[in-house]
Amino acid sequence: MPPKTWADEVHHEMTAAGVRIVGYVPDAGHKRLIELCQADGAMRAVPLTTEEEGIGLAAGAWLGGERSVILMQSSGVGNLVNVLGMVKVCRFPLVMIVTMRGEQGEFNPWQVPMGEATARVLETMGVAVRQAGEAQAIAPHVSAALRLAYGAQGAEAVLIAQRVIGIKSFDEQANQ
Repeated sequence: MPPKTWADEVHHEMTAAGVRIVGYVPDAGHKRLIELCQADGAMRAVPLTTEEEGIGLAAGAWLGGERSVILMQSSGVGNLVNVLGMVKVCRFPLVMIVTMRGEQGEFNPWQVPMGEATARVLETMGVAVRQAGEAQAIAPHVSAALRLAYGAQGAEAVLIAQRVIGIKSFDEQANQ
């Protein structure tokens, strides 16, 4: 049996917390976690065309009595600013697992500004932020975020450092 990855551990935490709906914008950093959610018969993995759709999905899930998580990349956090106001006003639980871009070693300069601002933007909009700089820190942060978001009907985000998911290069992009 292959060793457990952070994605396996996060999937376990999501299952234990009763998450049934997972919205995601396709992302290589979340690839394994997305595959686990898609294969899980108790979860519905919902592809999103843009991150703001995930907020509506989370609101609808909560109103329908289900728990949800949104998976996205840090560059998508900029798309959420206006719609995060709905989370604050309506006070429904929101859990986001965000793979970071724009950190040290980033090959794409367009990813840097939002990567640098992600935590501050989320915090400004009332989202509690936990930063996982190592793989072993991810699942405990996700567990805490799930517990607090659903216990206090608040917004929580776990940011996964780029060094954990791997740093892409222009050469890798050209070969994909």
